[in-house]
Amino acid sequence: MYNSQLPTEGSPAPQGVSMTSHASDFGQRIERHGNDRIRLLLKRFGLRTSLIRLKVLDALLNAAQSNRRLGVRGVHSQLLDLDIPLSFLSVREVLKRLCAEGVITINADKSYSLHPQAAAILATE
Repeated sequence: MYNSQLPTEGSPAPQGVSMTSHASDFGQRIERHGNDRIRLLLKRFGLRTSLIRLKVLDALLNAAQSNRRLGVRGVHSQLLDLDIPLSFLSVREVLKRLCAEGVITINADKSYSLHPQAAAILATE
């Protein structure tokens, strides 16, 4: 079947079509690559990948790199600061589920951190 948008053998690419990637495309590729290790972590724990799980775990990992601890409100406000419109209840439920599955732990001060086993998985990847 003929597709007028695809170049044929020996013919130049169609006029007016940019073959270069845009800066926003590059940013999405970097984010996707950064989420690959979180995707693998979720897979190792038998969990499906969802956008909210990726964002919540990413927020916790970023906080840990800055030597900060986040509770439910902290994770929720960090996601809102990044223009990720998730409800407080959704964030709380995701954190509870990740705790129940052993991916993260709840600390005495009601903050969350990566479970040592999950941290070891991330360290090996």
